[in-house]
Amino acid sequence: MKEDKLLLEGDINISEAREEWYNSIECEETKQLLEEDSTYFLHQAMSTPCLEVLESCSNAKIITKSGKEIYDFHGNSVHQIGFRNQYVIEQLKKQLDILPFSTRRYTNEPAIKLANKLTSLLPDPLNRVLFAPGGTSAIGMALKLARAVTGKHKIVSLWDSFHGASLDSISAGGEAIFRQGMGPLMPGVLRIPPPTSYRGIFGGEERDQLKYADYLEYVIEKEGEVGAFLMETIRNTDVQIPPLTYWKRVREICDKHNVLLILDEIPIALGRTGKMFSFEHFGIQPDILCLGKGLGGGIIPFAAMICREDFNTVSEVSLGHYTHEKSPLGCTAASATIDFIQHENLLDKVKKDEQFMREELHKFKDEFELVGDVRGIGLMWAVELVADRETKEKASVEAEKLMYECLKKGLSFKVSKGNVILLSPALTIKRDELEEALGILRNAFIALRNKQL
Repeated sequence: MKEDKLLLEGDINISEAREEWYNSIECEETKQLLEEDSTYFLHQAMSTPCLEVLESCSNAKIITKSGKEIYDFHGNSVHQIGFRNQYVIEQLKKQLDILPFSTRRYTNEPAIKLANKLTSLLPDPLNRVLFAPGGTSAIGMALKLARAVTGKHKIVSLWDSFHGASLDSISAGGEAIFRQGMGPLMPGVLRIPPPTSYRGIFGGEERDQLKYADYLEYVIEKEGEVGAFLMETIRNTDVQIPPLTYWKRVREICDKHNVLLILDEIPIALGRTGKMFSFEHFGIQPDILCLGKGLGGGIIPFAAMICREDFNTVSEVSLGHYTHEKSPLGCTAASATIDFIQHENLLDKVKKDEQFMREELHKFKDEFELVGDVRGIGLMWAVELVADRETKEKASVEAEKLMYECLKKGLSFKVSKGNVILLSPALTIKRDELEEALGILRNAFIALRNKQL
């Protein structure tokens, strides 16, 4: 397995370890379905071939065709309220009997209800919304709105950022793997280094983070005609959490230079960090906010872009114009998701779970030399694996071995950057389930240390 193939956004789909995984599958029906999947679907990086065949799901678990029950600590960030949430399903059943689709040029009560619900949760002047079928589309609308409002086409984003996989969103994003072989993309994108935990051109200590913000101002001033700064409030896939001072400085810079701050919270809003919206941790607010993934309750693809009231000046521009923009089903699922989070006091639960995860995962760092760093917030945690704590050399091969061992024992997670284990369970997961899942991870670490993997 070549090392450069491990330096990707996600885990590797073609490797010796993956081949061993397939060889361990005994269910003939599963093998047949995987073969048919490979026959019919267009193959693409990071998605093909598939790991397994899912039969069902429930709360924090996915269940395979062969009967394996697996805690899903990846979930593509759609499982804030757990898989197959019965409250959301009941609301969707009711809506299906009334109005499953809303023809464009008309509105409907579920859409208006959701717009009111979202804006009531957000501070003024974030009072205007547009809906879309997915997060990538929400990013696209935000980029178009920024151009229309400011009259400037240039934006600043971060290296290593991810904002979707369409041509406009990969143009704005910083993940090179998504731009590879695509040729000319959207012009006017300027990328700067991200604030980081312990690695980067300016250092990783909290006192160094303002240098990353100051570089934003340097680029804005030197380049000119910059209309927006696009950033993930907290980097999801390897859980990079900028300090309060960084975000305060960024907001000041954007205000000073009349640059719109677009926050991408598509995977991290709706309680994932212990707040309904992640920017609430930093005492700032965006000019444009993008939501998605879990907004549809893990059932309906759905996203939203929310912006300031004074941006309602571009009625001559079709920013979204999506067929399913005001989807009654999508809006019903989103409203039910928010209701469930509030009624079940999930934000309070996540804060308690955060403390538990912090204590348990730091024990991993004390116990295993392989763990170079542990960082997280709410129920979003990164365990970074290093071959050497001094040099920070990535332990990519070890990360993949851990992933497959955990899969065999009933725990699924994402490996990001080749060596970062991302742990993001359903927010509804019970404490004893968390303990069981971390037990699986600990046993895998022990097996690896004992050279049993």
